[in-house]
Amino acid sequence: MMKLIAASAAIALLAACTGQSDTNVALNEANSSGNAAAVAVENAVEQSAATPLTKDQALALMKQRHHDYETIGKAMRGAKKSLDSGDVASVRSAAATIHAFAPKAASWFPAGTGPDVGKTEAKAEIWQQRAEFESGMKNFAAAAAAFHQAALGSDIAAMKAAHGKLGGTCKACHEKFREEHH
Repeated sequence: MMKLIAASAAIALLAACTGQSDTNVALNEANSSGNAAAVAVENAVEQSAATPLTKDQALALMKQRHHDYETIGKAMRGAKKSLDSGDVASVRSAAATIHAFAPKAASWFPAGTGPDVGKTEAKAEIWQQRAEFESGMKNFAAAAAAFHQAALGSDIAAMKAAHGKLGGTCKACHEKFREEHH
């Protein structure tokens, strides 16, 4: 039951932070994945946009954010491995995953989900230097789109170059806004 509540809260918070169009995306993703929490999410979305996050909601969102970034990282590593081996189909799959997540990533950091709330690799600078952070996230989304576009082609060199530029946007943001892995 707690897992269902946490999943519902995370999807609701992600959708509420970015507006109605992403609410529908979140609900569609919940429905298409067979998540029974979709109805609860729809109800929670209406309430969450107008009220500050509770600690439990913030922690659920932080856990979902971590999971989603792990998915992006796994796709980045998979893309690199596939590029090195010439497996274009796997490159395309990884690029599509990154491209799907990247535009949403900035919304994963609403107020109340920083290091003062719980364990996270996100630095307080994200909320203190919001404009700079959001600029970096826009660069990330643009580079993800460019990598995805390159992956749809057949030029491995172009794919490698686009992947490298995408990695550069990740690195730039991590250096400023992410705690070191230990």
